Amino acid sequence: MYVERPPTADLAGRLACVWHQVSEADATQLVVPDACVDLIWGPEGLFVAGPDTGPMPTPMASGDTFVGIRFRPGAVGDFFGVPLHELRDQRVRVSDLPPLRDQPVRLADLPSLDLPSLHVADVAPPGRLDAMLAAVRERLAREVPADPAGAAIAGALRMGRTVGEVAWDLGFSERQLHRRSLVTFGYAPKILQRIVRFQRALTLARAGVPLAEVAVTAGYADQAHLSHDVKRLSGVSMRHLVSPAG
Repeated sequence: MYVERPPTADLAGRLACVWHQVSEADATQLVVPDACVDLIWGPEGLFVAGPDTGPMPTPMASGDTFVGIRFRPGAVGDFFGVPLHELRDQRVRVSDLPPLRDQPVRLADLPSLDLPSLHVADVAPPGRLDAMLAAVRERLAREVPADPAGAAIAGALRMGRTVGEVAWDLGFSERQLHRRSLVTFGYAPKILQRIVRFQRALTLARAGVPLAEVAVTAGYADQAHLSHDVKRLSGVSMRHLVSPAG
């Protein structure tokens, strides 16, 4: 069972959602690229799911519980204290991250901010999420800015603008856009473009739009182009992704 809900109003500018998942059987969960970064508390503790460029099959045992906070594309900033490209395609234990420059505690101490001396196994999932949100608020209150152009970059690429057009529209050179995209998303612009276009296509397909129309609307050359990109990014077909089992 997977459930997500929107963030509270004070965090809506930085977070896409908060979520929790309980595995009802031994299974492998397919995670596909979405240009987001998640802070997750799972059976092994706190970890960061960096920005992905391909499918990430995740084994889950029956009863495993995960709670997560998902940052919007481009909204992470320096929250984790490391360049985003170093987290790309990685699952990194929070305890392995370096101490934050402007915060006397490590991110590994997140639970202790509200729940001193408690261990992962002692905190029920709702309590874990509350502790994480409290820590995220405290960290963001220390002025961890995100690139103000991040949303515009992702939005323009999602709507089919080319990398050159986006750079021109925002007043950047293509080299400047490349640097900002790498810092803001962990990806070069062309990879980001492929991922946000894929996510738009997935949203349309899940809404019941025929795949030929999905391809045109999402900015693919044709349905074959759509199928190729979906397979490259997810490892499976679009029909698999939109099926109830997908």
